[in-house]
This record gives sequence, C-alpha cells and structure tokens, in this order.
Amino acid sequence: MRKRIAALALASVMALSLIGCGGKSNSASSAGVSGDFTGTAKGMGGDVTVTLTLTDSKITGCTAEGADETQGIGTLALDQLPGQIAETGSIAVDGVTGATITSDAIKEAAAAALTAAGLNPDDFKTAVENNGEKAEDSTVDADIVIVGAGGAGMTAAITAAEEGKSVVILESQSMVGGNSVRATGGMNAGKTVYQDENEFGEAAGVEKTLKTAAEKYADNETITALAKTVSEQWAEYQANPTGYFDSVELMELDTMVGGKGINDPELVETLCSNSADAIDWLDEHGITLHNVASFGGASVKRIHRPVDADGKTISVGSYMIPLLQENCEKAGVQILLNTTANEILTDANGAAVGVKATGASGETVTVNAKAVVLTTGGFGANLDMVTEYKPELKGFMTTNAAGAQGQGIEMATAIGAGTVDMDQIQIHPTVEANTAALITEGLRGDGAVLINAEGKRFIDEVGTRDVVSAAEIAQTGSYSWLVVDQAMVDASSVIQGYIKKGYTVTGETYEELGKAMGVDEAAFAETMNTWNGYVDAKNDPDFGRTSFANKLDTAPYYAIKVTAGVHHTMGGLTINTNTEVLKEDGSVIPGLFAAGEVTGGVHGANRLGGNAVADFTVFGRIAGKAASDYAA
Repeated sequence: MRKRIAALALASVMALSLIGCGGKSNSASSAGVSGDFTGTAKGMGGDVTVTLTLTDSKITGCTAEGADETQGIGTLALDQLPGQIAETGSIAVDGVTGATITSDAIKEAAAAALTAAGLNPDDFKTAVENNGEKAEDSTVDADIVIVGAGGAGMTAAITAAEEGKSVVILESQSMVGGNSVRATGGMNAGKTVYQDENEFGEAAGVEKTLKTAAEKYADNETITALAKTVSEQWAEYQANPTGYFDSVELMELDTMVGGKGINDPELVETLCSNSADAIDWLDEHGITLHNVASFGGASVKRIHRPVDADGKTISVGSYMIPLLQENCEKAGVQILLNTTANEILTDANGAAVGVKATGASGETVTVNAKAVVLTTGGFGANLDMVTEYKPELKGFMTTNAAGAQGQGIEMATAIGAGTVDMDQIQIHPTVEANTAALITEGLRGDGAVLINAEGKRFIDEVGTRDVVSAAEIAQTGSYSWLVVDQAMVDASSVIQGYIKKGYTVTGETYEELGKAMGVDEAAFAETMNTWNGYVDAKNDPDFGRTSFANKLDTAPYYAIKVTAGVHHTMGGLTINTNTEVLKEDGSVIPGLFAAGEVTGGVHGANRLGGNAVADFTVFGRIAGKAASDYAA
C-alpha cells in the first residue's frame, strides 16, 4: 500500500529528561518517559496523526486524527483503535475489518510517536490477548429481523420502523455499510425534475440504444416492446423538445440491453418505475442526490449524485450510509454489530420465523421475528465462491467489502430458496492497480478517457462495464490509464481524494504526463489532441462514443493506472416484485424477503453503474413495507 511513516524528528535524547511533541516534559528518568508525543503515517485518504500520552514509559492515553479518511470506514478505525491502545498499552491491537489501511496507519503513527519519545516501538507490540469471557447466549424478540446493515438493510429497516414495527438488524462486521459504503458514483433514476435542470445533448445516445435494440435484440420481446415505446416517446420529444428527455421505459431499455436481455423484466420495471420516487424518499430523510450526470451504459444523463458545500461531487456511499444509520437510530432500530447470522429459523409450515447468529465472543444470539429480510450482499469477497461459478476469474482482485461472503444465499438455499444467474459476475474496469480501490465510473461519464500502454484510446469509455473490462484485459499488460485534467479535478472532490491518496501521476503537458505514465509521449499527445477534436465535433469516429462532456485541455493533467477487478455478483436469490424469496418451483417461502445484491434477476448479465444504489433503495423500501405487511 506504499505507506510511509512521517514521524516527528527527535530533537535530542537526554539521560534525565525528554521533551514531548505536545510540549509537556517528563519526570525524572527514574520514573521513565512521560508526556505527549505525536507521529504520523499515510492512511487511506491522507496523513493520519496519533498522539500518545505516556506516563512512566507506559501508554496511558491515545488520540487519532485523519481528516481525509473515508467516512463510515476509516473513521470507524479512528474512533475505535485509540481507546484500545490506551486501554491495553499496546500498539498491536486488532485493526477494524474493512478499514485495514487506516488501522495500519494508526498503529504505524503510534509507533512513530514512540520513536519520537525515544522508546522502542517493538517493546509495545505485545499481542493483546482476549481474556474476556464468552458472553451469555441471548434471545431477542422483534417484529422484523434484517440480516445485513448495508444500504438495502438500513433502507428496509427505516421503512419498517416507520410502519410501526420493531426492527433488529444483524451485521457480521464491526461497522455498517457493507459494499454500499464503497459505492462511488450515484443513483440512477428515470424522469426526475433534477434531470430537467440539464440541457439535453444526448440525442446520439438515444439513437445508439435504439439501433442496438433493433440490431442485436430483435428476438427479445421485452426489449423490442420497450424500444417501440421509447421510439414513440423520442419522436414526440423531437417534435416538441421541452425539458430533458428521459422516461421510465428508456431506463428499462438501458437496463435490459446492459444486462444482455436476460434480466427479469418485471423486476426491471419495478426498479425503474420506482426510482424517481426513491430520490424523493431519500430527500425526505436528509439524503440529497440532485446533481445529474452521464454514466456508463445509460443513453442519457441519469445518475444522481451528492455534492459538498462547494458544489463538488462526492462519493455516494460514504455520503449516504452515515445518514441512513442516523435515520435508523432515530427510528429506534436496534443494530447488533459483530453478529454473524448462520441459520434461518422456520416453523412447522416452513415459514421464516427468525434467525440464529453468533456474537463477537462466540455466544449464540437468537432473534425471534414475524418476518426475516435478507440484505447480506453478494459473494464478491468470497473468491473461492467466485471461481466456483466463474473459473476464469481466479486470481482477480476484488473491490468488495470483507463481509460479502454469500452467507445470505447459503442460508436461504438451505431452507429451499431458488437462485438465478449465479455465474453472472461483473468485473469493473477501473480498479486502482496497486490498492484495488474502486475508481468511480463518474470520471468517464464526466469526460475522462482510457489510454493503453501504447498511449492510445482503445474503447468507448462509457460503454457497459463488461465491454470496457474485456477491452482493457485485451490490452498490453491488461491495464490502462484513466486520464483527467485540472478542470475535472477542480469540479470533483472525489478526484482530489484520489490525488491525496497518491493514486495519480501528473504532467504539465501531454508529453510530460505520457512520460510519467511510461507510454509513448508523442503518441499520447496525438491521442489527446485528436480526442479534444472529437469533443468539439461531438463525434467519435474511432469507437462511437456519444458522451463527451468537455475537452481535456486544462493543465496540469493526471492519470490513474487501473485494471479490472471483481466488483458485483448479479446472481442471487430468486425474488418476485414484492421481494418475497421464491423456492426452486416458484412458490413463496412465507415470511422471507430479500433485497439488494443478495438477490438475482434485476441486473441480468451486467449491472449498469448507478443501478446498485437504485436497487438497494427501491427494493429495500419494498422489502421493509412487504415484511411489515406480512408481520401485521
């Protein structure tokens, strides 16, 4: 991870006294070192600073700061580890699962602080033994138990609580969020008032989608019918071009074409027809997604993104998840962290009536409930399971949170649930090549280009993820460079974060950037100049790109080395539009509901960027309401 420790230099080591970084001096040497001492280390977003309070050469206090660490992930490590270090006197405490980089930075910064105090950090790395006794087994009663505290789980919980139900969420990890907190782009929603704030310039995108539907999917009844409807809507708009053109049917068409036509049409219709209302529901809960932009696989500008106080786009997951958690807390939802569900309880009729789980110390936690909602996510972090269904992905890195192990699928199939599309596993083309950090698709939507090892473009950058990933893998070294300019940096705090994290190389000219990238400088400069001409002409004769944004002509220029990584599992439990889990024969398992990435059928063979947040919000709401109605 290329962490570097930036410890404050020790000015002097004296036999009788030391001066701490906080300005406090210690007592006489016979009593050991006392005072406040500070060290820094490279975290996920920037420098992490740790201040240790030493009393007689023992750690008695610890604080940590890291303003640029990821909200809901790194910030959890900043909250938890200092107390553990102060309590145990050791810097060898366990890190927070899912926040490894920040956790390591805290421990390295603490070691630097000890060095600044003239002490040997190795003397403070005694393993901390967990001598705590096993907690007693417990039983909890609730109207609804939800397994998984990601976006779908918390959305379902808020909805159910607002229906007057008592709700318990079980979460296997030490933090909420799952894969949802890692989402970087935004949420797709069709035909919203916020789209109308944009000038429509995506005619080529609409025409391209209609052409694809006619040429590649003429034998698909759903796609053909949607294309007919969209063609009529498009003709009406062209005759009277008022507002911004989009429709529920066009979002459905994009989703079906993106999924290669194998999606469940009813689930797709449910996703798209409820997406605009979901944006309004989020608004009502203090979650604002009003900035609209282009994204891969969408014919028009449809992805709704959050912005900061300066109007710069920010990552949707780290923005939404803390606010969803806050809404859960306000609604009285009980969230049990470090509690791993392993069995769905059923009654004599086969209905789901609760969950059995294992707590942090190995105790058994039983939740009796009138309805069970599975929102455990997919299995993208379980690389053995990934390669079981798709052997060609063996050895790939993953962008998934550690908890995405497929447990929800396994628990449900154990009581007869059916699955669909389990071999449909998506790889994402822009994963930072050294850290496996996900680089948002929004950069390409906002105008970035992909450059291969020869300094040339090789694909329509805003094509679907499967197509772009396949093209990237076919390039020399199976990687590419994602290129942006200063104008894009100024408009996006997300890109600024990538720069702070050390993901980028830079140059004042195309040639300088090409040299930093290690590609042919002249070829790269020619590629960029050609591309800027295509943006002016709004025509890409090389690869047919229809989304252009602005020219990349504002120095300095930046590039991130990216490759493909396992990102999303489209397959999962079979559900109907009411989120009821179905058996292999299509019958309903009473009392069992599911939403989000644990389910299959919504995305088909390929998920469009921005549809995951729409998925967990739309179906999370439906699951919360359906479970509440069942539990009435």
